[in-house]
Amino acid sequence: MATRDGTVTAGMGHDLHTTATGAAARHHPEADRQGGPELSIVVPTFNEAENVPLVVMRIAEALAGVRWEVIFVDDNSPDGTVAAARKMAQSDPRVRCLRRIARRGLSGACIEGMLASSASAVAVMDADLQHDETLLPRMLESIQQGADIVVGTRFAAGGAAQGGLSRVRHWGSRFATQCAKRFLGVQLSDPMSGFFMMRRELFDAVAPGLSTHGFKVLLDIVASSKQPLRVVELPFTFRARQHGQSKLDSLVVLEYLGLLLAKLSGDWLSIRFVLFSLVGSTGLLVHLWALQQGLALGLAFDWAQTVAAYAAMTSNFVLNNQLTYRDRRLRGLSALKGLITFYAVCSVGTIANVGVANWVYGSRPSWWLAGTAGALMGVVFNYAASSVLTWRRS
Repeated sequence: MATRDGTVTAGMGHDLHTTATGAAARHHPEADRQGGPELSIVVPTFNEAENVPLVVMRIAEALAGVRWEVIFVDDNSPDGTVAAARKMAQSDPRVRCLRRIARRGLSGACIEGMLASSASAVAVMDADLQHDETLLPRMLESIQQGADIVVGTRFAAGGAAQGGLSRVRHWGSRFATQCAKRFLGVQLSDPMSGFFMMRRELFDAVAPGLSTHGFKVLLDIVASSKQPLRVVELPFTFRARQHGQSKLDSLVVLEYLGLLLAKLSGDWLSIRFVLFSLVGSTGLLVHLWALQQGLALGLAFDWAQTVAAYAAMTSNFVLNNQLTYRDRRLRGLSALKGLITFYAVCSVGTIANVGVANWVYGSRPSWWLAGTAGALMGVVFNYAASSVLTWRRS
């Protein structure tokens, strides 16, 4: 069936005529030792030490006879996840581990893992055992039959999410799916899925346009493709987490909104800039509230305005540190130094704001146009300068 974004979706796997071990059945048991991997499974991790051996065991059972490798991409977990993966690699050369220092984020981890793959097909799945690894052979079968992407879906007929999602997260996933369909024309039953497989050459084609920010790499891939895609969706039951805790939090909602806006702009705006701007808009509300409170306490307007400006700067710094630059998040003394540099950046940004506004107003006396131009200049300057000075890469 053709879709609005040009994809062709197979009927939920019913036309594949394979069993859960169909792909494996075509391989000789010794195939694992003949040549390189035909399938790479990328598993992003953070504090998943207990799950690592279980993931490897289940993948090995599901892909008997298939030449595979698993690439754990770890964001420098303090619980020994890297050590657990390396221990497995000592006895099984199909296990690899990439340790990321000073970088965070699920999308970025997935992208780095897929770039490190040499197989013709690459899959992404979570380390928390919520994804059904027995679906991997059927996914590989679909790729070998010509599919570009195969998505494990929780929301099509035959799939289920209730066991692994709370009621709030289930509603949130449904709402996010409707937004993706309405605004981006992505006609998948579960574009929020973190369980999918794709042809490596397709990933290489879209990789330069992907964002390392956020959690929804599948949506980014589908929305970034310049060509029609043949997509197959296979239903699965989303299981309950075995160990550890979910890495998702309430800020993911804002990250997702940032992704939608970035894609709606044709990637002219980066997700990080969109998030920085959204945070700035909340700073305006903080500024007005603080100004009102200062005037109510009897402060002169200029003093109340100054206090309000620094209150807004402080609020913006905290939110940007938690959301926009969560992969470079500052802590402890570094956070204090970052706040000071952010004050300095925003103060200079105010000068740039006023300067551009005066220039525009002088050439065309329209207060709203001059004010808007100044505000945009301030946002662009603050974003560029704070990226280099406050949240610079270490």
